[in-house]
Formats: sequence, structure tokens, C-alpha cells
Amino acid sequence: MTLILTRSELTGLVTPRQVADAVETAFADLAEGRAAQPHAEPARLAGHDAQFVPMVGLLGSAGLAASKLLSDIPGNRARGLPAQQSVVHLADAETGEPLAILDGAVPTRLRTAATTRVATRHLARRGWDTLGIVGAGPLAAAHVVALADERELDRVLVWSRSAATVEALRETVAAQAPGLKVVRAASPREVVEGADVVCTVTPSREPLVEGAWLRPGQHLNVVGSPPRTDNREVDAAVLAAARDSGLLVVDSTPAALHESGDVAHAVAEGAITAEDCSLELAGVVGGQHPGRTSDRQITVFNSVGVGLEDAAVGRLLLDAARERGLGTEITLSS
Repeated sequence: MTLILTRSELTGLVTPRQVADAVETAFADLAEGRAAQPHAEPARLAGHDAQFVPMVGLLGSAGLAASKLLSDIPGNRARGLPAQQSVVHLADAETGEPLAILDGAVPTRLRTAATTRVATRHLARRGWDTLGIVGAGPLAAAHVVALADERELDRVLVWSRSAATVEALRETVAAQAPGLKVVRAASPREVVEGADVVCTVTPSREPLVEGAWLRPGQHLNVVGSPPRTDNREVDAAVLAAARDSGLLVVDSTPAALHESGDVAHAVAEGAITAEDCSLELAGVVGGQHPGRTSDRQITVFNSVGVGLEDAAVGRLLLDAARERGLGTEITLSS
């Protein structure tokens, strides 16, 4: 039997800490060879803005293979539809039996924020206490909630072009992280200059954060751009600053080189090389690389998202849904 789980059924099933711990274990497993993370190129047709991004991950410790098809179609905004939609398929790692089909919005949001949390756990300097967010959509809210659960924070600096999105984020945070004050910043620069840890979570096509604004000891999570090389949130100097400081980390080197606009532009401009993107998060989590070695290092985590993260959160969601009797079971082979 295959369990079908809708977006509403998936909402609120697991905690940010559960997801972060599962994602951290998945990356450690990848470092030790107990997981597999292949890269597949997005499918596109010439002359069309639509692309379809396959993401696959095999997680032995969870007994699960996950595959997600992400559609990234900017033209959907004019149609009144989401620019990104996805579906996650979970299969038994031993038998291949299809176990579940999930709407992709909740799993993607949860695992993206959890991966940022894991990267911050390993790369930010000890004792950091100020958080800045560039962007204020649902993914930004998920990041605030996840990182507030990781560290005791009094306030978070948030910039968005829209006051309404900041207010919506404030309401979400108030419900999930009571007591955390959301302060609207006047500019991305104010966010960067006022925070120890900064997350960029926007679909921007032009850089919003400049390397010239960075100071020693900061950690940046560059997370929001869709898997397209014509989108970017930070300028080339941001990645060069991390490279020069010794710690530029990606979730997947092939994905970063082929799907991250921040990386592609920095390489094209000669600020960094492809070899500078060879350190993957799994190597840091698994202990093969020491990670941060100085409080003065500038560290950057560039993320495009990988299927291994979907497998980690998928296991949690599937188990929680079964425990609560949620979802609709069907026999696909009938």
C-alpha cells in the first residue's frame, strides 16, 4: 500500500529539531558511505522558462529512497500559480516498494531550514547571538523558527521590500517562537551589519548582499535562489571572502556548479574557481574537515537543496503520519 499525504496533513507533524537532527545524521551517513546523493541535470526545453529538477537521495539508515520532481516555472506567477511546485515519492530502500507520495511544499520548507540549521551549527562561531534574514516569505519564517530553536535569541533583523510580508512573518514567529522580537530592517546592508548569522532566502535575480559589508567572524547561509544560474542573492565578493577566509561550503558540488547562480556568476567573474566549491557539508558534518577553526573566519554555506534531505524529512513525516492515522492508502499496482 502507498500512503498519499496532502499539504494540510503534513503540516505540524514534526518539530524543527527533529528534522535538523535527521538531516545532520543523513549528511554524516553520506560522509561514511551509508547514503547516496547522485546529481541529475534539470530538464528544460529551448525557448521555455519551465524547468523540471529531479532530486534523488538514498538513505540506508532510514531504509528509504526519496525522489522529488521540482517544477520551477517563473511564468506561473502571471497565471496566479506558484512558481515552484513539487511532489516527493518515498520507496523502501530494500524492496523498492512505493511507500508514500507527499505534496512537496512542507517537506521542502522543513528540510531546507533544517539544513541551514545544521550548517550554522557546524560553521558559525560559538556564542553567536544575533540573526539576520534577507527575505520574509514562508521559507524565511521557517528559517527564523528553526534557528531560534537552535539558539536562544531575543530578536531577529528582517529585510523585505514588502512591509506586509514582514508582518506575516512576525505573526508566524509569534505563534511558533513566542518572545522572539522581529525587527524590520531598512536595507539588506542593515541586516548584514547587525547580525552574526545571516540567511538570504529570496528568489532575487540581482545581488542583495555585498561582500564589502562583511566583517570577520560572520556566517552566511545563501539559500533562497531557485536552481537557476541566472538568479543570485549575493555578489561574487561574498563567496571570495569565504574562500579567502578558508571556508566556503556547499551542500553538493555538482549541484552548486550547475544550479547555483551565486556560484556560477562568481566563477564566471573570476572571483572563485570551480575547485573552490569542493568542500561539501557532509565532509564537515562527518568530521573529514574541521570546519571553522577561528572566530575571525568568514564562513558561507551555499545551498541549492539535495534529495538526501528529502529522504531524511520524508522518513520522519511518513512515520509520524502513520502513528496518527493520517493520509489515504491506495494500491498503485491494482
